[in-house]
Amino acid sequence: MVFSSDCTDPKLRDLRAFLPKYFGTWSPPGCTDDLYLKLEDVTRKFNKPCIMDVKIGQKSYDPYASAEKIHQQVSKYPLMEEIGFLVLGMRVYHVDSDSYETENQHYGRSLSKETVKEGISKFFGNDCSLRKDAVSACLLKVKLILNWFEHQDTLSFYASSLLFVYDGSCPPKNTDLVDGKLLEKSVFSKELFTDVEVPECNNNINLLSSVSSRKGEEHEEKLSRVCASHKKTCPKRPHSQAFLEGETVEQDRAWKSQNSSAPEHLNGNLLSKLENVFCHISTESRENSQVDVRMIDFAHVFPSDEKDAGYIYGLKNLIAVLQSILNE
Repeated sequence: MVFSSDCTDPKLRDLRAFLPKYFGTWSPPGCTDDLYLKLEDVTRKFNKPCIMDVKIGQKSYDPYASAEKIHQQVSKYPLMEEIGFLVLGMRVYHVDSDSYETENQHYGRSLSKETVKEGISKFFGNDCSLRKDAVSACLLKVKLILNWFEHQDTLSFYASSLLFVYDGSCPPKNTDLVDGKLLEKSVFSKELFTDVEVPECNNNINLLSSVSSRKGEEHEEKLSRVCASHKKTCPKRPHSQAFLEGETVEQDRAWKSQNSSAPEHLNGNLLSKLENVFCHISTESRENSQVDVRMIDFAHVFPSDEKDAGYIYGLKNLIAVLQSILNE
């Protein structure tokens, strides 16, 4: 229904962005009774894909499940109704050993309310560091999915999952020394931003040039390098993404405030502020190219006349956990 060429339902069409692409059905030669879906391999674009499957919702059984089935599902993870999601498994790439660590469904079922944050954090660790860039990008994508659910009241999902994927290989970086601080600049392939509008640096350098002291001139030169790095690596984010992230909105306001400041207020502090803005945008552009979150497993989807409260509950709790990890 979602990928049908004659699909006219705007909500179903919007759902396409969150599902693996559908390429029809397939049967093995000589086995016409065995019918399979042909779906996009979401991991194929990643060099070292780290994968996590998280079941979403307060109930993993559908409205027509038998009492036996309900008991079976509830007994597997009694906290499902309270937490709203369950880690079904993960595979994490470790840079130092060039190997993968795998956890199965028993790992997820062993997580309690007190340890679930630590359990999900493990997915974003690579033995070198916590990949907060991946956490941030996944958080944004889950918020987009939540937005879809909060604006539809025709479908309910049971025992469905989110598939998280990020590239476990370390992003290539080089560094510049600015004001005694290391400024990391991600190295991107030109193909990534072929059709992307690059934001200008406005008049920051001109404003800084009004500071006649030698220190001001030094900051101007340093800021030029920051802007050059920014213009090479940082695409402008769509407004549809920005409205979902209050932190970004606040940064946009701060950016406008900085640009409208009188020249006498533009000193060395501005440079560090702009460094933070540029580094943040650079990180986000890297995240979007190296992270994916898709909805998978739709064996139990039913028509509804109200919002899918169980799925929304699970998404919000998962978002809270991801945000908490990001704030560490």
